[in-house]
Amino acid sequence: MCFFDQHRFACGDWKWGHFRQHCNREYRTGETCGMKLIMQTVPVSQKCKLCDKIDTKQRRRLAEEDRISRWNREGGRFRASIDRSYDMIKSLDREIYDLRNERMRKLQAI
Repeated sequence: MCFFDQHRFACGDWKWGHFRQHCNREYRTGETCGMKLIMQTVPVSQKCKLCDKIDTKQRRRLAEEDRISRWNREGGRFRASIDRSYDMIKSLDREIYDLRNERMRKLQAI
């Protein structure tokens, strides 16, 4: 039961921080007993890396949708580009789905 800092992100996720104090069970320098307890929680104003990746992919998806709607308004001459953008949207949807599942697995692994 060694003590560590905990970093809490704006999205609600958290990660372990620096080691702070040994417990009574561990006497060796540089070693921990394996059981982690929170010494203090440090609020972080930004989102975690997973949420940043999800937000980035959602912005890219929205940009592709805007491009498709613009091309359709211009008369639909860019059929190959539109098809390629639809493929990109499907790919981004799959990546966003995988990232959200990874985030949920992390939250449930506690």
